[in-house]
Amino acid sequence: MNPIRLDASSYRTAEQLLRHNRGELVLNGSVRPRWLEDGVRFWYPTDTVGGPRFHLVDPVKGSRKPAFDHARLATALAAASGSEVDAAELPFGAFDVTGEAVEFDAFGARWRCALDDYTCVAVEGAPPRELLDVVAQDGRHAVFRQAYNIRARSLADRREWALTDDGSVDRDYGANPDYFMYSTLLGKLGIPHLPPAVLWSPDSRRVLTHRTDMRGVRETHLVDALPADGGPPMLRSQRFAHPGDERMPLAEFVVLDVESGKAVPALAEPVAMPMMSPISRRWAWWAEDGSAAYYLSSTRDMKTLSLHRLDPTSGEVRTVLNESGPTRVEPAQLLGQAPMVKVLSGGAEVLWYSQRDNWGHLYLYGTRDGELRAQVTSGQWAVQEVLHVDEERRVVYFLAAGLVEDDPYRRTVCRAGLDGTGFATVTDDDLDHVVTVAPGGDHFIDSASTNAAPPVITVRGWDGRERVALERTDASRLRATGWNPPERFRVTAADGETEIHGMLYLPHGFDPDERYPVVDHPYGFPSATRVVPCFDPGYYGYDAEALAALGFVVVAIDGRGAPGRDKAFHDHSYGRLGDAAGLADHVAALRELSRSRPWMDLDRVGVFGMSSGGFATVRAMLDFPEVFKAGVAECGVHDLRCAEQGVAEMYNGPFDAEKYAAASNVDIAHRLDGKLLLVHGGLDDSFAPHLTMRLVERLIAADKDFELLVVPSSDHAFVGYDHYLNRRRWDFLVRHVRGAEPPQGYRLTPVPMDAEAIAGLFG
Repeated sequence: MNPIRLDASSYRTAEQLLRHNRGELVLNGSVRPRWLEDGVRFWYPTDTVGGPRFHLVDPVKGSRKPAFDHARLATALAAASGSEVDAAELPFGAFDVTGEAVEFDAFGARWRCALDDYTCVAVEGAPPRELLDVVAQDGRHAVFRQAYNIRARSLADRREWALTDDGSVDRDYGANPDYFMYSTLLGKLGIPHLPPAVLWSPDSRRVLTHRTDMRGVRETHLVDALPADGGPPMLRSQRFAHPGDERMPLAEFVVLDVESGKAVPALAEPVAMPMMSPISRRWAWWAEDGSAAYYLSSTRDMKTLSLHRLDPTSGEVRTVLNESGPTRVEPAQLLGQAPMVKVLSGGAEVLWYSQRDNWGHLYLYGTRDGELRAQVTSGQWAVQEVLHVDEERRVVYFLAAGLVEDDPYRRTVCRAGLDGTGFATVTDDDLDHVVTVAPGGDHFIDSASTNAAPPVITVRGWDGRERVALERTDASRLRATGWNPPERFRVTAADGETEIHGMLYLPHGFDPDERYPVVDHPYGFPSATRVVPCFDPGYYGYDAEALAALGFVVVAIDGRGAPGRDKAFHDHSYGRLGDAAGLADHVAALRELSRSRPWMDLDRVGVFGMSSGGFATVRAMLDFPEVFKAGVAECGVHDLRCAEQGVAEMYNGPFDAEKYAAASNVDIAHRLDGKLLLVHGGLDDSFAPHLTMRLVERLIAADKDFELLVVPSSDHAFVGYDHYLNRRRWDFLVRHVRGAEPPQGYRLTPVPMDAEAIAGLFG
């Protein structure tokens, strides 16, 4: 019997749900404010059937109104410029408000349009900003990297001068480690490197940066099989420390005075920089008055976290506070999250995040004596983000997870006195809250949603009262595709005791009387969650939604070892990354779910993921071949012994040969039994292709059948190749899990990406 062939409409719908397209299906799902100079008012764009519209909000007055009359402005601009202007598609996406006028760039010029009589005139524009400049707050100067050094530029007259002159290939100012410079991705666009890792002081006189010491760091290599000039293959070398290597990148902090050119090095030991610049990681910042710079550092084993104060005039460094623990000590649980450390009272106090009582809470210390003054928050829930500290009223506002019954991930806005009294919830509901705080801290933009309820976006005061209603998200176009919100579930982990959570994405046109193939979508490192509490599906959720359109039940699970809950739950993965953040719990969840959901066909279960999710995909098939029959593993970290040092040692502990071998798919490749597609980018400078090739060699030695797709010129994220990779992934899972044939000749549309868009990814 020949397998059925899917209709192209299912692939067409799945393509609509991919992250670069889904925004067109959800109108006004978020508000991205453009704050005006007063730090109170802001404008933002919305999508309407008639095209984009701009709104001006004044939270003090409680008003939201059109920023201008689109039709009148279009008419005025057309008359002044001599160009055709469509009011539904204005030729600019941003503007400045100056008094009773707006200014914007269009048709190669700067324009000012008075809002009383709608007359537009050309005005002198601001000096053009170079793509790799970092501009000071006052707009007078910018700094940039050149030949391993930091230079300054006057934006008024374009004059340039050196701030450092002793940089070298091994001691490069303002640089991230090589693997975090995105050389492959940026090189395709003719961008030589990232902007420098620098922080301007509040008065725009100084910059905090570091010299990146790469001396003695292991050198690794990639082969560019098809260079841009069309010549023969070229060798690309980079410094890339492996777990256990003695040498790792170091950051030597220095303060540069932009006008005098004086450099003040920090009189302290360099800071370990195994993953990225402490500035890029937001582990360094200026005091509000510019009197000091502060930075965090961690010991090599990640078990001691310290806060330091740097005097920008003398270079003297004082350790303010440190904390040690039996496993890693973190200033926040998620890897890319800003640290929850705030220096207060003109430097006399520090608000400090700790998981010492198993839950993430805030503590207040004195900085002179290092004494604990108060445990600010407590309870069996976790602080997720510090939003605002009102020092006058001695109150901190924050997001906490675990206060909503039955959902440990939903976030609630809360407050507490800095003396540990007066805890209360600010948002008194069971919704998840995503918050943007105004620059002045007087109010916040609140996006309240669940997986099923689209966001309602408002401006609120810290008393929780609504000041301005902004948007009610319209998801009707999304629902029209056949999409349904994922079903939240709770099940028991493989230990028979621990409660774990997950989400089921049901196939479009779901019929409970049918039997559906199942696909698990894991992420293997305990640095990110798969279970999201809000309407936005998250980075990985888009791929899950797309597969549901192809007729799969897709499962996302946070097993023991994943972040976002208590420390013991997170620490279950410490030193045991081979478990891929609870794969045994995934299996237990699938079996428990299927008992009450007979439409889940556990004879047809697949798995897919990228990066550490690629590792988890293969690991699932090797450890549980009776469950997972097919998988697609993209850019997988299949051998932790050759992975990025910082992430590996943070989550698997200090290098131990036996422990790291246990987290390698390579050593157990002979267990493969199902259908496997391996994918890797040939120029992946984050997790190199040899991580997959090592697995391939062992699979061949074990005489195992598998498929391999190498994209010779691709980076870690397959930018520019998304359309091809998505189709190949879908085709493979449709054939080997669903047991059907893909639609004949269907091709996805390539995803456009230009230099400006790429630069925007890095701020």
